[in-house]
Order: sequence, then structure tokens, then C-alpha cells
Amino acid sequence: MSKKSKEKFEVIEGESIDACLDRIKAAGYFPVRRTEEPIFAERIENGKVQYVPVDRKIVFEAKLIE
Repeated sequence: MSKKSKEKFEVIEGESIDACLDRIKAAGYFPVRRTEEPIFAERIENGKVQYVPVDRKIVFEAKLIE
């Protein structure tokens, strides 16, 4: 069974970016794009709903090493 030519790798909680890059390399891929998405929490202050960033999700898009 052949591997996909493109794959997405997410930095999991407690993992460093270097560890994720090592995991990508061990899987036979190389990173081509890094994407960050904020994670928001909903807070109610003075009767108004506010969305406050609390964390971020980092995702690497990688291509297969040929």
C-alpha cells in the first residue's frame, strides 16, 4: 500500500514543534506549510459575550519524500 503524497500533521498537546517535525521526517515526509488557528473561549462579562483567545492549534502540511 502506498502512502499519500500529501499529509497533515498536528502538533499535539505537550509536544514541541521540533518533536512534531521529527515525527514528520520519521514518517517519510517533509513540511511545506505551517498553519496556526486560534482557539477561543466564550466569556460573559457585564452581560455581554466576549470571545477570548486561549490557545492555538498548529498544523503542518507535508509532502512525501520521493
